[in-house]
Amino acid sequence: MGLFGNKKPPMDPVAIAEAQRMREEQEVSAAFQKGITALRDFIAPSSLEFSSTHFQLGTRFARTYYVYGYPRQLSTGWLSSMVNLDEVIDLSMYIYPVESQVVLKNLQKKVAQLEAGIQIDSEKGRVRDPAKQSAIQDAEEIRDKLQVGEERFFRFGLYFTVYGSSMDELDFVTHKIESILGQQLVYSKPASSQQEQGLNSTVPQFIDQLQIRRNMNTGAISTSFPFTSAELSQDNGILYGINMHNSGLVIFDRFTLENGNAVIFAKSGAGKSFTVKLEALRSLMFGTEIFIVDPENEYQRMCEAVGGAYVRLSLNSPTRINPFDLPQVVDVEEADNALRSNLITLHGLMRLMMGGAAAQASGGGGIAMGPGEEADLDAALIETYAKAGITNDPLTHNSTPPTINDLYDTLLHMGGNGPQLAQRLRKYTSGTFAGIFSQQSNININNPMVVFNIRDLEDELRPVAMYIVLNYIWNKTKSDQKKRILVVDEAWQLMKYEDSANFLFSLAKRARKYNLGVTTITQDVEDFMGSRLGRAIVANSSMQILLKQSTSAVDVLASVFKLTSEEKKRLSQFPVGQGLFFAGSNHVHIQITASPTEQNLITTNPEELRQIEQSGEIAGGQGTINLKDRLSPGM
Repeated sequence: MGLFGNKKPPMDPVAIAEAQRMREEQEVSAAFQKGITALRDFIAPSSLEFSSTHFQLGTRFARTYYVYGYPRQLSTGWLSSMVNLDEVIDLSMYIYPVESQVVLKNLQKKVAQLEAGIQIDSEKGRVRDPAKQSAIQDAEEIRDKLQVGEERFFRFGLYFTVYGSSMDELDFVTHKIESILGQQLVYSKPASSQQEQGLNSTVPQFIDQLQIRRNMNTGAISTSFPFTSAELSQDNGILYGINMHNSGLVIFDRFTLENGNAVIFAKSGAGKSFTVKLEALRSLMFGTEIFIVDPENEYQRMCEAVGGAYVRLSLNSPTRINPFDLPQVVDVEEADNALRSNLITLHGLMRLMMGGAAAQASGGGGIAMGPGEEADLDAALIETYAKAGITNDPLTHNSTPPTINDLYDTLLHMGGNGPQLAQRLRKYTSGTFAGIFSQQSNININNPMVVFNIRDLEDELRPVAMYIVLNYIWNKTKSDQKKRILVVDEAWQLMKYEDSANFLFSLAKRARKYNLGVTTITQDVEDFMGSRLGRAIVANSSMQILLKQSTSAVDVLASVFKLTSEEKKRLSQFPVGQGLFFAGSNHVHIQITASPTEQNLITTNPEELRQIEQSGEIAGGQGTINLKDRLSPGM
């Protein structure tokens, strides 16, 4: 026994003080930690209340579902319609691999049971059960693939939580999702009395508390790959707008598609010209040249603000374009065919001018050209070029080209139908429409943006003028190949006549070869799509933009573009500036957006124009602006 017997030795006062100090520090630290705001305090809801059919997160209601039934075959991307739905959804997938040998043994037993069942049915004279035959066939197929390692087996659980701001909205959204899945024979149920376990299973913490799983092989699992959201964005390109499916940006380069052509359909006032102007401005910043055929004087302010060339065509205008001009091409093969190609174009133009199409525009009857007249016109065109010293030899193509006046003289002094054709051409040489297309060209435009205004031309001359302007642009494109966009506004004016529609279609079909993208704009959708060539132009345009449509046009576009019922319903209800953006096989719901500077440049709203004039901002006569300085913030 020690000196102090059974009594404990007295503790060192220093140790007691140290222990006391450590306890105080721990209490202070615990109190301090309680006063610190942690991450979970930020993400946690204000309240969480569970019931048997739903739960409430703060002010929002939610419900968790599990998928319990699948069809015999699943199509690739069957979840995309649900993933791209414009609703708040938490989706969780649990995939558990299973040993192939275990599955093979179970499949062997299952096949034996099914075959025995079929044999018993046969012995008892029962009607053959197709379901058993299909089950045996599927099981044998899986067994073969598992045996050679071509497939693996998994247990698959799929749960999703849907949210709504009220119970009515929650019921509406859940009904919509159940319908979308049910259309594909995928069946779901709410996790009744297990909403808390359902929430834990769908939040990103990998806790499968529902444990409702289905056997699937590799092929079936792969079809449920969820990352198929409506995304349409590239590293290079221009900003077209905001993706309304996921609030992402639609940044795209149309020249990366099979061709750079585009069509834009919209009713009046839906924003089609706004969209085209925005694309033109932003493409200009990347060095793309822009040609625009403007029938309504909508592009003048934008053109003058960026220092573009604005060409006004009218009977009183000094501007002249000679349709007999030949392209100065460098390519030997193109040079050999330059005259022949221009003769074919002139045939279509002369039919438009002399065959009555222009007269039909004002309600006249018009006279079609017969085979004999066609042959005489062809001979006259060749002779007219020959008199000017121009033949198929490319070395002669630098000679001064003839004009319509020269063709008129040739027709007048030749036999056959020549004098009669000359009389029908006379109003363009010495009659009412003389001058504008019967003299040598006096424009040689070298500008990144060129706008041809034809508003002041009479209705009879408009299709003729559009035809000649397009031919002029086409010749320039062939002679100097750069990345260019040609905008043809109100294209229905060309589609009314067979020859001009043929020319526009030929342009759209051949433009890719010359790095040209043709943008066709129209509000007369039914007439455009009712034309054989109109549909062909759409088929040769890899990019399409459908803005708000009239009710009568929706059915036509739904048939052509294979729109879903939801897209079809939205197409007539879109607000101004929203629509469907098609790029190849992909399409998204887009909101066209512009920066304030761009808005001032391209708006045609009378009220906005009045405010701009009053504020003295960007106006046509105040010089040019620096695109990179003024437009970059909006990019």
